[in-house]
Amino acid sequence: MHKIIERAKKEKRSLLETEAKGLLKEYKISVPDFKLIKNEDEISKIAKEIAYPLVMKIVSPDIIHKSDAGGVKIGIKNENEAKLAYKEIISKAKKYNKEAKIFGVIVSPVVPQGTEVIVGMTKDPHFGPVVMFGLGGIFVEILKDVSFRILPLEEKDAQEMIAEIKGYKILRGARGESPKDIEAIKRILIKISQLTMENPEINEIDLNPIFVFKKGIQVIDARIIL
Repeated sequence: MHKIIERAKKEKRSLLETEAKGLLKEYKISVPDFKLIKNEDEISKIAKEIAYPLVMKIVSPDIIHKSDAGGVKIGIKNENEAKLAYKEIISKAKKYNKEAKIFGVIVSPVVPQGTEVIVGMTKDPHFGPVVMFGLGGIFVEILKDVSFRILPLEEKDAQEMIAEIKGYKILRGARGESPKDIEAIKRILIKISQLTMENPEINEIDLNPIFVFKKGIQVIDARIIL
């Protein structure tokens, strides 16, 4: 069992966002730089490691929907703003759920907007682990434009998953837009298959959104449930 998963299981919780992103990095899945800060004094060190502007988010296994709790701040430009944001995030999180165990605040750089996609995994009672792929935003929320495959995935399975969604033309470069890095999407689908098969304690994975660029991808938000 992976040490990150073992620690979370001992504490009878799912992975924190910092742990989920750490696990993804070990599987060569690209995530923005991040740091967990546990008190206001640590903020002064941020600029040496992560460039402004920043995104700051609450880290708590008891607060899944961070935005609903007021636990997300975007576009923080300097140390003073970061300190104010830290206080506000912690305060609102405690009001939102007085029983929540708060581990701190995750700090990351603001990433330029890419084409949003979503990758997920869930355990089907009949088929076992199933991976899902689709475009993000309204495409997944309203149009339900997604594809599914039973694990493990091979490269041809990943290619078929990407090509069969209605939004595939957007990834190929519709209406004068530059084509997106479909090879990078294929790699992340195969890596999630590998991660799932090697760690059967994982019950659910939700990578949403993932920004896809002309070259490369970045997993902006990650949730892993044990």
